[in-house]
Parts: sequence; C-alpha cells; structure tokens
Amino acid sequence: MTAAYEVLAIRYATRTTSRAAMFLNHHVYGEPDTPIDMDFYFWVARNEDHTVVIDTGYGAAGRTGRKRRAELAEPMAALADLGVLPESAPQVIATHAHYDHIGNLSGFPHSEIVIGRAEFDFWTGPYARRQQFAYTTEPTDLTHLREIRDQGRATFVDRQTTVAPGIEVIPVGGHTPGQLIVLIATETGQAVLTSDAAHYYEEIELDRPFTWLTDLEGTYRAYELLRELAAEPGRVLVAGHDPDVMRRFPSDGQIARIA
Repeated sequence: MTAAYEVLAIRYATRTTSRAAMFLNHHVYGEPDTPIDMDFYFWVARNEDHTVVIDTGYGAAGRTGRKRRAELAEPMAALADLGVLPESAPQVIATHAHYDHIGNLSGFPHSEIVIGRAEFDFWTGPYARRQQFAYTTEPTDLTHLREIRDQGRATFVDRQTTVAPGIEVIPVGGHTPGQLIVLIATETGQAVLTSDAAHYYEEIELDRPFTWLTDLEGTYRAYELLRELAAEPGRVLVAGHDPDVMRRFPSDGQIARIA
C-alpha cells in the first residue's frame, strides 16, 4: 500500500495585473477589465520514503526584464527551511519549461528530473527561439535542460506515468507542448496539481483560456480532463497561480497544506 504524501504549495512571489492581460481575448466575454492578482508557486510532496519537488520557481535570470513582482521567498531558501536539501537528491518534476517553473533546476545537480518528452523536444528545438515563445523562457534554463539530458538525469514521459510510488504525471499540452499535471496520493484521496494547465480555477470553471498557450484546442482538452478528475470523490485541484489556493487550503499566507 502506497504511503500518503504531505503536499505543500509554496508561494514565493506575487503581482497585480489585469484580467485582460491574463485571459486570452478577454474582450470576447463582454466583461470590464479589472485587476487580478497572480501568485507564483512551486510544490513539495513528501512522506517517510520519498520527497518530490514539483517545479523550482524562477531564478536570478527570471527576475530581470519582467513585470514587477513582490518577492516573498527565495525558492531554494524556502526549500531549505522545509528540510528539502539538494544533497539528498530529491526527485524533481518539471511540469513545463517556462522561466518561473525551472529557474532553479541547477540547484539540484544530483537529482533525477522528470519532464515531458514533447516539452523537452520543443524547447530545445528551433521554434523555441521565436520571440513569442522565447519571452516565456530563459536561455540559461534551456541550456541546463540539455546538460541534464547529457548527464543521463532526465526521465522523459509521453503518456500517463507513475514516476514514484503514489505519484503520477499526465502530459496534457495546451499551455506548452508537454505540459504535465501531477497526481499525488494523500490521506484523503488525491491532490491534482494543475501547474499551468490551469493557472486560475476559473479557467476550468468558466472554460476561459489563459493568455499564453501553444495549442488552444489542447488547452480546452486539458480543462475537460481536469473537470473529469475533479468530479471523482477524494480528489482536489490545486491551480497553478491562483491566490485562491491560499484560501481554499489551510495556510499561513506563504505555505498551503493541500493534504
């Protein structure tokens, strides 16, 4: 029997933006543009046998040249405060290759890195250099992905896969070509980390795509899957950037305990 995991969402930055900036073609909904907050998270799942880090936040490169954010914690320091140390080589799941999700992979030089095969292939391929794609990534992060592959530490997935006892990943695409969601066994059922397959709960609830994506049809399919998963008893969805995570789950404003 798989031991249940403690699942934590760590909020490391936040910013205020507008709904028109966050939702694709917001004007088609006939609603006024209003402010909306965006939180930045990474996640930890752990039990007595395993610790898994899901995404690593943005690093120094990701802090420069982008819209102003309030920094709440440095990701590697926040992990250290939780007792998650690089020298223990925790497994790391990279849900996708955007700057705010893989910016500190270099801080885990001995860890296995799980990533979608389609994700790796796209972001190390020729189209990743086009400006509309390149804006959401950092060249140093993508170079490091190649180094991880060359070191034999990358585990590529292209279908629903169990990557640790009680932890599955599912490639859904949409937001990026190999976007992963993560399903984690908990004491009460299963936590479903949407990562950026759904930045906000209302993407799923209102069928309202986020502004940055690579495949609109794939985005809608991901929402359909997330709705199906959420309908199963014992499953809870954890949106990837929604401040409501801190309200839906017990939290101290920086760390939410999903289970």
